[in-house]
Amino acid sequence: MDKFSLRNEYRVVISAGASGGLGRAAALRNGGQLHLEAADHPEYVTPACATVPDLVVHDKAGDRILEGLLTGDIRVFKAGAGGSFGCQEDYLIGRRGEFGRLADILIPFLVTRQLICGTGSFDGAVYCLSRPAVATRPRPLISTRDEALAAAAGMRRLRVRVSDPTMSETTTLLKAGATELVLRMAEAGGTLPDATLDNPVQAMSEVSRDITGRYRLRLARGREMSALDIQRGYLAAAREFTDGRGADAVTTRVLGLWERALDAIGTGNLDAIAREIDWVIKYQLIEQERAARGVPRSAPEIAEADLAYHDINRRRGLYYQLQRAGKVERTARDIDIFEAKTVPPAPGRYRQAG
Repeated sequence: MDKFSLRNEYRVVISAGASGGLGRAAALRNGGQLHLEAADHPEYVTPACATVPDLVVHDKAGDRILEGLLTGDIRVFKAGAGGSFGCQEDYLIGRRGEFGRLADILIPFLVTRQLICGTGSFDGAVYCLSRPAVATRPRPLISTRDEALAAAAGMRRLRVRVSDPTMSETTTLLKAGATELVLRMAEAGGTLPDATLDNPVQAMSEVSRDITGRYRLRLARGREMSALDIQRGYLAAAREFTDGRGADAVTTRVLGLWERALDAIGTGNLDAIAREIDWVIKYQLIEQERAARGVPRSAPEIAEADLAYHDINRRRGLYYQLQRAGKVERTARDIDIFEAKTVPPAPGRYRQAG
C-alpha cells in the first residue's frame, strides 16, 4: 500500500470537508465522519442510525465513500489487520442503569458473539472466528461516555470495542440486531443467562480458535459452559422477551438468523449459513481455493486470499465478487446505499454507529 499517497488523498478530503478546525476528521454530507488515525489507518464513522437496517445501509455507504477515494494501486481492507479491533459500535443506553450489572450481562454475550458474527481469519494453519487483535495500549471491552445532548435526555453512550468489521450485510444485521436486543433486555430488567466469565480476555481467544463453539469456557465460581450454550441462553432469553412484547419484521429476521446460525454450527452443517455469516462464507471460499490449488492453510496465497476477502474495491475484493455472482444474501438495496453516501438516515432514537 502506498501510505504517502493514501495520506495525501485523505488530506484532500479533510481539507475539503472539514470546517471549524476539525483537523484530522472530516464531516460528511450523510452525517458521518472520516478520520485518518494514521497514514495507513482510515476510519469511517456512520451517522447516528435509529434502526438496524439504516445502520447496514450507512455502513455499506462508507465502503463506497472510501472506494471513491482510491487512486492507482492503493488498496483499503475492511479488516483489523495488524492493529487493535477493527471496528467499534456505539449504542445509546439509559444513564440510570448500573454499569456493573450491564457489564456482567453484556461481556459474556460479546465474547461469544464472534461465533455468529466473526469475519474469520487464518492464524497460521488455524482458522479463527475473528482476526487476532494486537492492541497498541490496554483497552476495555466496553466503556461508557456522557455527552451533553444524550445526558439531557437521560442517556449515555455505550461503546463496544470488541467487534469485527463485517463485509456481509446479513452478518452486520445480526451483529447489531442481537446486541440491541440484549441491551433492551438488560435495560428492562429481563432475566438473562448467568455466564460471567472468569477471564474474558483469555476467553476471547479461546472462543475465536474453536469454530465448533464447543470449547468449555471457565466461568466465575468454577463453572464451565461452551460458547454455543452461552449464545443459546441469550437467544432463548431474547425469544421470551420478544414473545411478551411483540417483534417487528427486523427483530423477527434477526432472531431467525441467530437461531439458524447456532443450529448450523451446533450440527456442523455450515452450508445452511454459507450465504449469510462472514466467517463461514470466507472459510468455505478459501477451503475450496485451497483444495483446488493443493496448498496447505499456511501457504502465502491463503493469507493473501484471507485479506483480499475484505478489499472494499468491488472489482478486486473477494466478498464483492461473490456478491456480484449472487452467492451471498443481502439486506440493503444498491440504490439506498448510493443515496446514503450523501443523505443522512431518518431521525429517531440513536442506537448504533460503527
